Amino acid sequence: MRGPAWRALLLVVALAVVDLATARFVVEKNSLQVTSPDELKGKYECAIGNFGVPQYGGTLHGWVQYPKSNRKACQSFDQFDISFKPKAAGGRPNFVLLDRGDSVFRKTPLQELLTYPRSKSLLCYAYYATVFTTKAWNAQNAGAAAVLVVDDKDEPLITMDNPEEGKEHLENITIPSVLIKKELGDKLKKSAENADMLSVLLDWRESLPHPDERVEYEFWTNSNDECGSKCDMQMDFVRSFRGTAQVLEKKDPEQDFSEGYDGKDVVVQNLHQICVFKIANETGKPWLWWDYVHDFALRCPMKDKKYTPECAHDVIKSLGLDLEMINKCVGDPDANEDNEILKAEQDAQDTFRGRVCECPIVKGVKFVGDGYTNCEASGIGRCEINNGGCWKETKHGKTISACLNEQSEGCKCPAGFRGDGVKSCEGKKASTAPVGWSFLWVIFFGLLFAGVGAYAVYKYRLRSYMDSEIRAIMAQYMPLDNQEGANQHHVAHAEDI
Repeated sequence: MRGPAWRALLLVVALAVVDLATARFVVEKNSLQVTSPDELKGKYECAIGNFGVPQYGGTLHGWVQYPKSNRKACQSFDQFDISFKPKAAGGRPNFVLLDRGDSVFRKTPLQELLTYPRSKSLLCYAYYATVFTTKAWNAQNAGAAAVLVVDDKDEPLITMDNPEEGKEHLENITIPSVLIKKELGDKLKKSAENADMLSVLLDWRESLPHPDERVEYEFWTNSNDECGSKCDMQMDFVRSFRGTAQVLEKKDPEQDFSEGYDGKDVVVQNLHQICVFKIANETGKPWLWWDYVHDFALRCPMKDKKYTPECAHDVIKSLGLDLEMINKCVGDPDANEDNEILKAEQDAQDTFRGRVCECPIVKGVKFVGDGYTNCEASGIGRCEINNGGCWKETKHGKTISACLNEQSEGCKCPAGFRGDGVKSCEGKKASTAPVGWSFLWVIFFGLLFAGVGAYAVYKYRLRSYMDSEIRAIMAQYMPLDNQEGANQHHVAHAEDI
């Protein structure tokens, strides 16, 4: 009797542990915003996968594609000749929509014991993790920028964890992956199958907790050091992040933000370096700048609280440079006026020397160009921003544009128009003046030849008609002459008789 009682007690304890673990499990979520089509527009929740690289604090905008085959991504997409890479360079990235798929459990005695539904999600966890990483790896190799996995049943969102087995792809997955609910996934799949332009924005900005307007983080860890690659990755992170975390958590050493060095002190010392370079070149000793930078770094470090103008002056004197000329070049740092040296440095940033400019991404549309004088919208959706830099005109309530969304770049005048497509597109005229007169002369001579030809045909047919009439008239008399001759011949024979 005690055996069954203990088994029943073990079952109750096991179920209680499962309920407790499930209640305390926190699913990390981010938002998914559908921007097109209109009938699906809105913001939805999705669960962040525990592998790959989520773009915390940022967003990612892309087009959603639902593959025609290999929809569970259990195999490489190369076998199906499927690619999710953007068609044009700099185009908006593509997200791949995948099915979660069916599950086959490898049962253990405990799994056989806990067979009721509420434990099922917890027990399926390790199996699905392996499938999730395989899906993400195959999608990444096919050029996808993110993976949207559709749940196969209506249930609360869970975290797609990294697997205990099959870790060959884990460290190489660099794209983010999220799990979305079945209801939303079915709508997205239907829209994709209808060839709708399905645009989605993944937003991780709200994934960072900041209840009191401060950026905060949570670090989930345990003391186990024999759990495989998870434990190794955890300790590697602790070693690399420890110094940064300690600095962030410690109080200000001086307890006064006015103490220590600030940006102004750095600017003043940078100004000293520039002036040393300038004076050294003017005095024919440009190599002294290298000695000054080296000696100042050794003799005037911040940690020794020697990062001061006085220490800089001592270094300048030791090198035999004229301190008065350098002080005159530096000027008064506290003066309320522009410093000519620093202004020249700022002006140099507005040239190709010392400035790196990149074209931005606006409303999900990538701009391409040199970043200095030219940035043009490129890829799908470019016509929505300034009409892609192309010509357009509105007449009688109808807008005509030289921008084509099907093309990643360039402008082309529509049918019936001609021009450069950028500044102007004009409707094609019938002809210009010289071409018009030539065309009229062609018509005139054509009509003339046609008239002459028609008159010749008319004369020919009239002559033929008159000839036929004459023959008909003459044919009426010819038989009478023959009959009269025959009668006379007959009479002659009669007289002879």
